[in-house]
Amino acid sequence: MSAAPVAPHPASAESGPPDQRFALLLTPPPPRTGWRVVPARVTAMCVVEMQKLRHDRTEIYTRAVQPALWLLIFGVTFSRIHAIPTGGVPYLDFLAPGIIAQSAMFIAIFYGIMIIWERDSGVLTKLMVTPTPRTALVAGKAFAAGVKAVIQAAVVIVIAALIGVGMTWNPLRLLGVVVVVVLASAFFSCLSMSIAGIVLTRDRLMGIGQAITMPLFFASNALYPVALMPGWLQAVSRVNPLSYEVDALRGLLIGTQAHLGLDLAVLAFAALVGIVAAGSLLGRLAR
Repeated sequence: MSAAPVAPHPASAESGPPDQRFALLLTPPPPRTGWRVVPARVTAMCVVEMQKLRHDRTEIYTRAVQPALWLLIFGVTFSRIHAIPTGGVPYLDFLAPGIIAQSAMFIAIFYGIMIIWERDSGVLTKLMVTPTPRTALVAGKAFAAGVKAVIQAAVVIVIAALIGVGMTWNPLRLLGVVVVVVLASAFFSCLSMSIAGIVLTRDRLMGIGQAITMPLFFASNALYPVALMPGWLQAVSRVNPLSYEVDALRGLLIGTQAHLGLDLAVLAFAALVGIVAAGSLLGRLAR
């Protein structure tokens, strides 16, 4: 008895020439080139930093102690003695943006230590052999430092609001605060990475970082108006990026007169110069 004829299988929807079906498997997608590398690297670095904070939140809490002490002790005391004229603005309100800028700077200024740790652990060497431009690597780490600084700034803003500092909650102004903090933190982190590319060791970087943070802070308008400074210190303040950050934060948060366009231009230019300088020194650090 002969077997019944087998009906032919219907044509598969996936049938076709092998080169079409497996084109994506056999041919990798074109790599990102040019300007597309930078946003991809920046996003990747920011995600990595957020993952670190998600697994260890103690850094946020411990770094909030110092700005809280500045506001609660220094700010409240000088508000009562009226020792510093601030043009009718309560001194605690005048001080809060300066402390926000200070706390963000303290996070970014030691960011070069992470670069040295990556060099010692071999991570930096692996990053350097990728086709990613060095400036893109530096920019990614710089803006990742900005993400951490924004989180720190948010903590300080909450503390300031709890002790009665009068600040705006306008979403557009708060978005401007984010931009200012990110740009300034990018510059200070690039400054730290540039120093790391020169000194090459963590101990030297720690010493230099500690030596320049307080002069940068006191040579700015964070604690007192520029008009109260001696002439030579006013000149230093005019070239100090922290002064432009504080001026922008005061204008955005408490509504004082500020040169917002100039402040943003200076911070953006400083961040760009910092990225180029740190990128040029990254190869020396990786040797």
